[in-house]
Amino acid sequence: MIKIQKLGLIGLSAATLLATATLADPGFAQDRGGPAGGQTENTDSGKEIFEQICAACHMADAKGGGEPGAKVPALAGNANLKNKDYAIILLLKGRGGMPWFTDLLTKPQIAAVITYVRGHFNDYHDPVTVADIDRVGSANPPVPECNTCGH
Repeated sequence: MIKIQKLGLIGLSAATLLATATLADPGFAQDRGGPAGGQTENTDSGKEIFEQICAACHMADAKGGGEPGAKVPALAGNANLKNKDYAIILLLKGRGGMPWFTDLLTKPQIAAVITYVRGHFNDYHDPVTVADIDRVGSANPPVPECNTCGH
């Protein structure tokens, strides 16, 4: 344990101070990685991950929003999500104002949240697997253009 005596905080670890600073200044998701190892403490439930992370920008109903030039695309009714590789690439690489999530979510969590969004807010029920993520990630495809959000 690292003790910080100069500040009069004997016995507090650097991790405790970092956690306190993180809570006090939330910043932006893309500015911070997750906990050690790059994994969140969330379960692999796609619904929970959507509610805790995605809904903050894409809204709870997944219909997106915002003004032109700062529009967050809808995930609900999004024809681009028919191709599961499209969503995988975006979560692996990010695009526009959306960060990549490889530093925040595990591959099983990425698969779970894409499967949830495709099946719950759309009618695409074939699941996304870790094997799909590995296949797409190893191919290193370019970030696709979006016909609906202007990015």
